[in-house]
Amino acid sequence: MNYSELQLHLSPDFTDILTAELGELGFESFVETDEGLNAYIIEPDFDEKAIQELIAKYASQTAIAYQVNSLEKRNWNAEWERNYEPIEVVDKVRVRASFHELDARFRYDIVINPKMSFGTGHHETTAMMLEQQLGLDFAGTTVLDVGSGTGILAILAAKMGAKKVLAFDIEEWAVENAWENVELNDCPQITVFQGTIDDVDPNDLYDIVLANINRNVLLVDIPNYTKLLNEKGYLLVSGFYEHDAPDIQQKATEAGLTFVRDMINKEWTSLLFQK
Repeated sequence: MNYSELQLHLSPDFTDILTAELGELGFESFVETDEGLNAYIIEPDFDEKAIQELIAKYASQTAIAYQVNSLEKRNWNAEWERNYEPIEVVDKVRVRASFHELDARFRYDIVINPKMSFGTGHHETTAMMLEQQLGLDFAGTTVLDVGSGTGILAILAAKMGAKKVLAFDIEEWAVENAWENVELNDCPQITVFQGTIDDVDPNDLYDIVLANINRNVLLVDIPNYTKLLNEKGYLLVSGFYEHDAPDIQQKATEAGLTFVRDMINKEWTSLLFQK
């Protein structure tokens, strides 16, 4: 299936905002460029009128120009390979593609071939989730990774000692990509399936739930995540802006969770709670 590539020419100050807005419109993957931002969506889901309305929304704040290209999936693989550079998280985690060499200085080496999935570690929300994970003890734990994308968070949990990790995503291509990355990282304790939180067995409880997903989903599903947590278990979330954090925190408090700490990076936020 072909993808539509949306090339946006805009100020770097608005890259993160447009990434979030386009995510709400169904765009699946993003590449920052010297000119601004490239975003990718399955061609049948592309709505140019919605793009024009989005640009008009920010027209008074910044100049935005765009063009649309039809892009076959194999071309996207070449695109991310040209732009994908390893990232480092607090000198402990290095996220790289399979065509990069291993750097033995890092305790956790994660190989991610992202294909069409979101979650290479380059976005602030993913990087914060990885950094927050480093502050938790995963040894012998059971972990649930919600909206797993590439599987990057599940893979770090496994490398940090989790005994069982269940990851899921609603998109078939994301699940296929996650399985590929799980195998690349030799993490047999990870299981990945296609579905939603409603497909998780309510009788299975977890020590840690990871959810890097948008605010609207979090506001609906935080009570469901809480029900799946063991007592003293942790819920770690991201995928929203700093101004949305009070709403997320309130929903978590109402669900019976206690706020532990936050992390902020370029107006994006990550929150950690304990049951």
